[in-house]
Amino acid sequence: MNITIRDARREDCARLLELIRELAMYEKAPQEVTVSLEHFIEAGFGEKPVWKAFVAVTEQEDGEFIAGFALYYIRYSTWKGSRMYLEDIVVTESYRGKGIGHQLFQRLIAEAKEKKFNGITWQVLEWNEPAINFYKKYNARFDPEWWNASIEISD
Repeated sequence: MNITIRDARREDCARLLELIRELAMYEKAPQEVTVSLEHFIEAGFGEKPVWKAFVAVTEQEDGEFIAGFALYYIRYSTWKGSRMYLEDIVVTESYRGKGIGHQLFQRLIAEAKEKKFNGITWQVLEWNEPAINFYKKYNARFDPEWWNASIEISD
């Protein structure tokens, strides 16, 4: 299978949102995906984009197929400086186990080096053993001391 990793494009957003919903189903939280396609596109390709993504594509008879993606944004740590925050890395179920996640992660590492970020940060669910095992291959450090916190803002 020939996979190419490239920058995401505006026209990829509908497929990325499908993959995000697939991830949410896997994580048993489909109701949590509330972003609209319009907002997602604007946030990535509007006047002030806040995220960037790489897509893993393969050629099929009817054109390109996006088998996975990795989406990040820049976060700033007062202790460490500019860092990449990996929001999601997703490979559609039928394409898992083919090295696509590795290719996407390698592209993220290259991007972090190119942009002179001093690290990559992300979250993983404690029960997601396949993801944890994937990250362990990169000698990822897991921090049990920090808890996630958030609030919802509405009108």
